[in-house]
Amino acid sequence: MTKLRWGMIGGGEGSQIGPAHRLGAQADGNFSFEAAALDVDPEKGRAYAQSLGIAPDRAYGNWQEMLAGEKDRPDRIDLVTVATPNATHFEITKAFLDAGFHVLCEKPMTMTVEEGEEIVRLAESTGRICAVNYCYSAYPMVRQMRAMVAKGEIGAVRCVVANFSHGHHAAGDDDANPRVRWRYDPAQAGVSGQMADCGIHALHLASFILGDEVRSLSADFASTVSARVLEDDAMVNFRTEKGTVGRLWTSTIALGRMHGLDIQVFGETGGLRWASEQPNQAYYQRLGGRVEIMEKAESGLHTDAARLCRVAIAHPEGFPLAVANIYVDLAARIRGEARDGLPSAADGLRSMAAVHAAVDSARHEGAWVDARPPMFR
Repeated sequence: MTKLRWGMIGGGEGSQIGPAHRLGAQADGNFSFEAAALDVDPEKGRAYAQSLGIAPDRAYGNWQEMLAGEKDRPDRIDLVTVATPNATHFEITKAFLDAGFHVLCEKPMTMTVEEGEEIVRLAESTGRICAVNYCYSAYPMVRQMRAMVAKGEIGAVRCVVANFSHGHHAAGDDDANPRVRWRYDPAQAGVSGQMADCGIHALHLASFILGDEVRSLSADFASTVSARVLEDDAMVNFRTEKGTVGRLWTSTIALGRMHGLDIQVFGETGGLRWASEQPNQAYYQRLGGRVEIMEKAESGLHTDAARLCRVAIAHPEGFPLAVANIYVDLAARIRGEARDGLPSAADGLRSMAAVHAAVDSARHEGAWVDARPPMFR
């Protein structure tokens, strides 16, 4: 099988997410790393790309140079990953879709709902794939929960509770740290801090497992560190299109919580729960029965969960392999195969609409607001 050609923008030396993408994209032999513009400093980016094996003529100084250099090559890249600061996602994604490239964009896909709708329409009109890296949806046991809900194994879902709360920004004097500071700066992060950074992962996970979408929400935001313009703690109540009750808490000042992403789904006849810090297990309780622990790679898992299990039962699979599962499904889609569950531009748009709705609600003392993007109402 011929490898697909892959390029990356952002995610340079010292990046938190860059290594996960490079490991994930190349884990299964589907992609070869051919082109890159890795850093805001052109020379630093070129040097780092070459240290990773990129040919000098494809180690670019910025994304514009990369687009110009790749678009007319006979061996141009098939897929580009956008892993730059939030405020640049829309411009870069739009430019590469326009030029006929498939795109995987880090979240949030855009800064505004209007930009999100433009990307959805552009992906549809060009016939290009625009995926968003909601990689937690690609853990095998998350796929198992999604399949169980879809098949009615816990009955109609009554309530979902999601959290993405950690304590890594609890220090009140860390505003001098550029890796922290930008997340609370509207010029770089947009209208929201923690909700747009982590809360949308939890919200997408809830929608993904339920096979349902958020219709309305009520939010309370707080900036518990006074120097922060944007929120570092948020509580969101929501209702889905099918009427499920939703609760979401996201925070950066939750000392004692490490990664802090977990989800519980409560149905009429059963309940499910999963935590990213113990990703190999999901817990299932039937009405009137005992709690069962379902293990990654055990026999009897639903097809979409089983196919994403990479190593034998009891051997851990972590975050880079969840990212790799996104690339597995991307490669299949690029080659023309059907794949259920790949996070799309529509998912990115719905997330940004929910963020803006939460901001609006918080400004109006928790008023309930429509969380759907206008084009989906």
